[in-house]
Amino acid sequence: MPVRSFHIIANPLSGGGRAVRAAREVAADLGDAGGAVRITFSPGIEAADGLVRDTAAAGETAVVVGGDGMVSSMAGPLHKYDLTAAIIPSGRGNDFARQLGIPENVHDAARLAAGGVETKVDAIDVADRVVVGSVYAGVDSRVSELVNSSSGRLPSGAQYQLASVRGLLQFSPRDYRVQVDDEVFEYRGFTAIAANSGYYGKGMHIAPDADVSDGLLDVVMVGAGSRLKFVRSLPQLYRGTHLKNPEVSVARGAEVRIEADGVEAYADGEPLAPAPVTARVLPGALRLLLNG
Repeated sequence: MPVRSFHIIANPLSGGGRAVRAAREVAADLGDAGGAVRITFSPGIEAADGLVRDTAAAGETAVVVGGDGMVSSMAGPLHKYDLTAAIIPSGRGNDFARQLGIPENVHDAARLAAGGVETKVDAIDVADRVVVGSVYAGVDSRVSELVNSSSGRLPSGAQYQLASVRGLLQFSPRDYRVQVDDEVFEYRGFTAIAANSGYYGKGMHIAPDADVSDGLLDVVMVGAGSRLKFVRSLPQLYRGTHLKNPEVSVARGAEVRIEADGVEAYADGEPLAPAPVTARVLPGALRLLLNG
């Protein structure tokens, strides 16, 4: 039986250094399973294309170690070179891995990398990039900015919870125009989210009906309302029960354009571009090793 080769590509900054430890543990597990393994600690997003190109040329399986930002940075090259990959979640949020059912335990995730079923999943094309989870523009952009600026000073769970409250208190509602395929929604509100994955913000189930293999984006639009009510309803976001609130509207489509003045769009926790932005689903864009 031929030896399977793996290239572990890790973000050394993910999870406050957790990804470094995870990469070494995964390398040991894959080696024990009979794989040929090498590790590269990525110097930054600009290196992603070359790393994936070299992995594909060597006939290796990519093993991406990091959080949502790292996975998102690798998505474009993985799609470009049509390379099979596994994900080892080791960042702050790990929301895309949560959607895919990838275990948080490093050794369980390594077993999935070694023996998972190759599965095609959707991605998003936006602002000349390929991203994996969601594109959003509004109060959640401010929350992501606050989380990124507080990295390392608080536990990850506390970062998101505190930033969510601060963001709601600081963000002023905007006039939104959201086009989902041929349907247009206009409202004054707090945000618009085009979701491939159902989770963002470290476990918030923002789009509970999202499916990464249906070729569509779930669009969640949150209209203006009482800030105090939104703060009190934050637990609903984790349970995915917020869609019943009258301020929330949902649509589904293959192409979503979000327009709002003075708002920076984010994707997978990282700054993307000032609105307006247009997100298009890329059906079956990634080949990932998952539970069958």
